[in-house]
Amino acid sequence: MLLALDIGNTNITVGLFRAGALLATRRAATEPRATPDEFELVLTGLLNLDDVGLADLDSIVAASVVPGITDAIEVIAERHDRPLLIASAGTVPLAVRVDRPGDVGADRLVNALAAARLYGTPAVVADFGTATTFDCVAADGAYVGGAIAPGLDLGLEALAARTAKLPRVELRAPERAIGRDTAAAIQSGAVLGYQALASGLLERVRTELAEANGVRPGDIHAIATGGLSRAPWIRAVRGFDAIDPELTLKGLAILHAEVGGGEPLELGLS
Repeated sequence: MLLALDIGNTNITVGLFRAGALLATRRAATEPRATPDEFELVLTGLLNLDDVGLADLDSIVAASVVPGITDAIEVIAERHDRPLLIASAGTVPLAVRVDRPGDVGADRLVNALAAARLYGTPAVVADFGTATTFDCVAADGAYVGGAIAPGLDLGLEALAARTAKLPRVELRAPERAIGRDTAAAIQSGAVLGYQALASGLLERVRTELAEANGVRPGDIHAIATGGLSRAPWIRAVRGFDAIDPELTLKGLAILHAEVGGGEPLELGLS
């Protein structure tokens, strides 16, 4: 059994794979200052929800943007004598053609790997999380950069925290762009505005990637992922060919199979 960990700034997503098949996913809030003991308690609790313990794991693979949690999982893996593979520019089997490869987030590289292997190249992955990232894969499978925007939740939290009278509102698309009360007006600006941001940025990134690879924009595969990709309003963003909330976990399983000698990802294709 393989444990895949997507350690983000807001949430930690856990995926359990057996024989290449994703069996279960769980999520917990990220506590950046958690000690190894504290993080092991969280991890054990999540695994126990699916009647699994650390002793049942054969290997662990992780993508982390939180250094403290990266250190904790290294301690836990050593403590329980479990092989651990950490995603990075040095371990993900992609050429990374940017100015500073070591600065690229591990989750972004794992998403690029998953998009290339599962959907084909050239490709763009939009990951809707704490930040919204757009990551580009060239026709030859190389990671070639992307774009980063503040995430929708982050923007709403800042709006509520930095203003005296604007409330935190539910994330849903209103029926009208012209809101008739404050909550509807915020939903319009936040959700409809974010749909426009995502659609416009995707179109521009797709066009530039197509020009660089000598193909039509329609030949660029575009995939949405991340925690917010499950939200209904994502489906109104123009240009996506697929919405795959578990893309990062799948990418970790692919990384483990290709680098760590694990089971190939089971695609479930007939």
